[in-house]
Amino acid sequence: MKTTKNLISLALLLGVTLLPQLSYAQKITQKSTNVKINGTSTLHDWNMTSTQSNFTGTISGNIITDVRFVMKAESLKSKENAMDKNAYKALQTSKYPELIFTTASLPASGTASITGNLTIANVTKTVKIPVTVTKTGASYSIKGNAKIKMSTFGVKAPTFMMGTIKTGDDLSIDITINAAN
Repeated sequence: MKTTKNLISLALLLGVTLLPQLSYAQKITQKSTNVKINGTSTLHDWNMTSTQSNFTGTISGNIITDVRFVMKAESLKSKENAMDKNAYKALQTSKYPELIFTTASLPASGTASITGNLTIANVTKTVKIPVTVTKTGASYSIKGNAKIKMSTFGVKAPTFMMGTIKTGDDLSIDITINAAN
């Protein structure tokens, strides 16, 4: 009998403690995104940008949970059509059209180094990304920068002009997401 009362008391305590937190959880989605990929080649530095992606997460207290960022690889554009085509070929966009990043959580405000899974060309690797999140009312500005190597994801760096111009393996990816609930 005493054990039953203790279990009921524990259940009530957990319910009273957790229920308000669960009721405050709210979905957020992006209002705008900007992704810029910077790289090098034997000829000159280059970049590709995209403003087309899908970001979702859930605000729960002081964290954003269930974070998912998906971008169509072919939404990345440079100033050169030929470069875009070579990049899409290297990323195998006809077979793997999306670049995906997921993480369990990130802060709803402040600076942190988050760990998540990045999928490129159907290869998923764990990456650490320093992020800064600025909260203004019900809006969130999320900025991050990832440094990766194409070869880590099995992507062969594109070449041009019969291999005389070679793209470097290192990439820097700058991401800015503006989201709100």
